[in-house]
Amino acid sequence: MTSGQQWALTSLELRLDAWAHRRLASLGGRGRARGYLLEFAVFTVKQAWACVFGALMLALLLGTHLWYPEGVALSRSDALVLGAVAIQAFMLLARLESGRELWVIVLFHLVGTAMEIFKTAVGSWHYGGDGLFWIAGVPLYSGFMYAAVGSYMVRVFRLFDLRFDRYPPRWATALLAVAVYANFFGHHYVVDSRWILLALVVALNIRCVMHFRNHRSRPWRRMPILASFLGVAFFIWVAENIATFAGAWIYPNQAEGWELVPLSKLVAWFLLMNISVVLVTFVYRPRPLKAPEGPQGLEGPGEPAPLSR
Repeated sequence: MTSGQQWALTSLELRLDAWAHRRLASLGGRGRARGYLLEFAVFTVKQAWACVFGALMLALLLGTHLWYPEGVALSRSDALVLGAVAIQAFMLLARLESGRELWVIVLFHLVGTAMEIFKTAVGSWHYGGDGLFWIAGVPLYSGFMYAAVGSYMVRVFRLFDLRFDRYPPRWATALLAVAVYANFFGHHYVVDSRWILLALVVALNIRCVMHFRNHRSRPWRRMPILASFLGVAFFIWVAENIATFAGAWIYPNQAEGWELVPLSKLVAWFLLMNISVVLVTFVYRPRPLKAPEGPQGLEGPGEPAPLSR
């Protein structure tokens, strides 16, 4: 697979990109404010598509929480597992996702499930109910919630043609990600290093700037990569509140009734973003803004090639 193919879009994403091009090209000289509003609308639509796996998972959680019948042979947790598998299978069969990206999502699933098994064992949170598709007290649908984060990450790399200035060495980001992951386990037995790790994540990435564009014909926009970490961490926190409201899992402070997940959890999700980006960059290598042009049109100007099957 060439570098250009690596960044290619699915057929549906090509149609979405063409729609964005038509809308943005229609601006002409109609004013800067209108242009910003339209670009924001395109940005929102593309972000929504990037979140499609997570949005469908949340819909499953809420739907089964509100309307799943009691007393049926198939438990709710097993129905959630089968529903999550069906979503993943549909996205592959409909060619909305590539096999290469599936490996990243599976890796997120495995990393997340391992942490779930440990965290439930030490009482950080717990799952109610029972079913067939459980392992060590954890329903297998839990791993799909981590996979939803992986699905989002690989999509935004494609949809916004992400580039980076002063991206830190990948070996350094990988070592730090391992340390962050280890601390999720180790802080139950030794000193909690999350604040030290948080400082290291900030120090390692503080000079890195992420560039994106709503369409290949539009100007580059930029933001500090740490701002993107914080933004995604916030929306994961919002999704976590929806999921706990739907009874996907329960924190100790929610045992007597649902309440908001503490904002302090943002620190954990911010650290998780470091792990997430590292996992994705081993499939989609971070590229600088001024990358050499390639034959597929994605390393330089031009339209994206369709996804290689």
